[in-house]
Amino acid sequence: MKFPGFAVLLSFMLVSHAPAKSPAETISLPSTDAQVFTLPNGLTIIVDEDRSAPVASVQAWCGTGSIHEGKWMGAGLSHILEHMLFKGTTTRKGGDIARQIQDRGGYINAYTSFDRTVYWIDIPSDGVGEAIDILADAMMNSTLPVEEYDKEQEVIRREFAMGYDDPGRQSSQLMLRTVFADSPFRHPVIGYIDVYNKLTRDDVMEYYKLRYAPNNITFVIAGDVDAQKVKEQLETIFRDVPRRSLEPLLVASEQRQMGRRDAHEEFPTELTRLNLAWRIPGLMDKDTPALELLGEVLGSGRSSLLNQSLREKQRLVHSVSAGMFTLQTDGVFVAQAVCEPDKRELVEKEILAQIDKVKTNGVSEEDLAKARRSLLAGQFGSLATARGRASDLGSNWLLTRNLNFSKDYLDAIAKVTTADLKRVANEYLQTDRLNVTSLNPNGSLVKKEDQKKHEEAAEVKLFTLSNGLRLLVREDSKVPLVSVYATFRGGLLTETAEDNGVTRLLSRTMPKGTKTLTAEEIANRIENVGGSIGGESGNNSFSISAGVMKPDLGLALDLVADILANPSFPKDEVELEKQSQLASIKAEDEQITAVARNVTKEKFFGPHPFSLRVTGSAESVQKLTPETLKAYHAKYVTAKNGVIAVFGDVKAEEVVKLAEKAFASLPAGELALTNPPLPEALKQEITANVEKDKRQAIVMFGYPAPDILSTDRPVMELINEASNDLGSRFFNRIREQLGLAYFVGATSLTGLAPGCCIFYLGTDPAKVEKVRTEFADEIGKLAKEGLTEDELARAKKKLLGSEAIRNQSSGAFAMATALDELLGLGYGAYKERAQIINSITLEDTKRVASKYFEVPGFVETVVSPAAPQAATTPATSQTTTP
Repeated sequence: MKFPGFAVLLSFMLVSHAPAKSPAETISLPSTDAQVFTLPNGLTIIVDEDRSAPVASVQAWCGTGSIHEGKWMGAGLSHILEHMLFKGTTTRKGGDIARQIQDRGGYINAYTSFDRTVYWIDIPSDGVGEAIDILADAMMNSTLPVEEYDKEQEVIRREFAMGYDDPGRQSSQLMLRTVFADSPFRHPVIGYIDVYNKLTRDDVMEYYKLRYAPNNITFVIAGDVDAQKVKEQLETIFRDVPRRSLEPLLVASEQRQMGRRDAHEEFPTELTRLNLAWRIPGLMDKDTPALELLGEVLGSGRSSLLNQSLREKQRLVHSVSAGMFTLQTDGVFVAQAVCEPDKRELVEKEILAQIDKVKTNGVSEEDLAKARRSLLAGQFGSLATARGRASDLGSNWLLTRNLNFSKDYLDAIAKVTTADLKRVANEYLQTDRLNVTSLNPNGSLVKKEDQKKHEEAAEVKLFTLSNGLRLLVREDSKVPLVSVYATFRGGLLTETAEDNGVTRLLSRTMPKGTKTLTAEEIANRIENVGGSIGGESGNNSFSISAGVMKPDLGLALDLVADILANPSFPKDEVELEKQSQLASIKAEDEQITAVARNVTKEKFFGPHPFSLRVTGSAESVQKLTPETLKAYHAKYVTAKNGVIAVFGDVKAEEVVKLAEKAFASLPAGELALTNPPLPEALKQEITANVEKDKRQAIVMFGYPAPDILSTDRPVMELINEASNDLGSRFFNRIREQLGLAYFVGATSLTGLAPGCCIFYLGTDPAKVEKVRTEFADEIGKLAKEGLTEDELARAKKKLLGSEAIRNQSSGAFAMATALDELLGLGYGAYKERAQIINSITLEDTKRVASKYFEVPGFVETVVSPAAPQAATTPATSQTTTP
């Protein structure tokens, strides 16, 4: 195979036969003299004696790969075992295994594929006995030591990262998941990082015990060995190892493809990698030899049809190739090219043109003979070493139970005619079975002129209405939906302990009645057209939002305007929402993480409004009245204090005209919070210990954080993102390596005033003292060193990726853009977002981490169950150490 990313597949097993001088004068592989033994417990032993050199290859083939992982599908369990089996057994330490082989002058390694995991040792023949003993020990007695398992996790995560960074591998995986909709062949052999991260050592051990049974293992030994001695040694080793029941493998059958499939993605690369792929039958199909020869004719070597046409003559590609790989049940025929992104469509056209020529005109006898010779030479080359011969025998047996499959396949290759190549090209390389995939440089998928038009149409536009209300409009006709989001400065920053919760209650009661409409009438009008309406509040703002279909834009604007300008705050509706808010407060008090967060905020911010809860306290909410709400509304629901965003299938001119009329009655007012209250910096550490009748414990550390307008804020966002990663230093150290936490992460409270960065974790109450020390230590390292290169790169991708995903929704994008404008970042902040995030350096993270985390004043909160106490000792609910 000649395709990047397919090195772990089965290309080496596809052997061939070719004429040496003429079709009638052929070179053929002799039948193998290898011997096969099967022990009573099902262990298979294959020995190929060859005294030509004093070396041997000892291989253990386990019939388990990524397609066998069952309930763990996508976790990469087979690949994990490949890494772990040499890490230690019941009689050997991990380092001893490699050392023993090296002391004998040998070399040990392994690989994993879809249907197998193979461990092999190449060694001088006087070390064969020891090599067999070591491999047998690993097959049956590996202990998967906990400390080695924990260390190996990061090695495998680095392998994931390497794969994510490799355009060749990503291109191949994109092709496979496009070709296969149902089959497990669509999953990468290594698995998916999010599924992998959920595995435990116990899961891996369970899989090992299920699959590594003697009746699922074949030992293949080729070279200067004695077959009888090998058999006797393995009989002795496995005498008392029983066979085990193996769950039957059911590979999902792919439905016939009914039309062309396209999948084109962007990637940080300079070149486009294009794949044209067709699903073909499995290895044992009668047409497989002809399909392999077709691949050779089309795309193997400099003289191949595709290379001569696309590279040598037309200069369209940097490289081009074609070929196939197959397993027992399925295969894929692929033509692949690497080219400049602007030539992708032309390259696709030319590849298909060359294939059409073969369909129409066939191929020459000369091209067919050349392809045979190429395959034959490759096969003979692979058999020149003991390892190659053992690999060939192992593949033959695993896939066909026929040690002479190589010879039989070469004989079939010799019988293929030019008519066969023309026939299989027409039968299998059909347009309605084609899968076209490509990996392209970022920003290259849309033509520049089309992209410019799209950006102009989708650009957010700012208008200012007569009363000073700012209106944002974005035209997006993908779906006939419209989102209206009206937001105003307010929230916690405007509240006190006495009226805490007023903004939340205001946002929930404004839609519950106006001067002309009851709550029921408002609900009916919006829901009769399939729409929705509601209110929300936060640390710095509160909002009213609505969503409708395109024809109902006018209705939505009128309802939102009426709710904002003319709320009536009916006493019974206010009381209903108060009770709901009080219930929310009670529910929050039962959530141990919320309790820890609220205590941390209270201790960190002191008298500042950010110490309060968005839902308010039971005492303050009980005191709120319709009159309180009316006074708050009059002060903060004003035109100059708000921003309204209308995003969706609209025209800006129409929106401006409708909004000018709808919101005309909204008073101008003034912008609030131009000088927001600032929290006082802590001068010393504060510890808070809270007892809750729960079975887990929460540990939190609260540190200063920048305000929303600070240039430090984007850096802090990346630090937060990196700290929440499943591959973060906190996750790896505290959860994975030490097993001290259920969850661990970080979050920030920010706004018009400086906020708080909170690191948090959940743990066993008995482990609190240990975990808080380790947690503080990791935070200290972060404060001194900042992020690592890998952490920063991953955080950037995650942050920008999550925002791109979020902004697909007009409602979410409207909210984000309106808040940016309201809080002073500007409605166009989204345009510069990627540039700002990508420009942040490691030194920036080190500077910001040091600035905010290496401070004398911070809060440490522990919420845990009450410790057992003597009957005469009264319990305390909270203790605080200054």
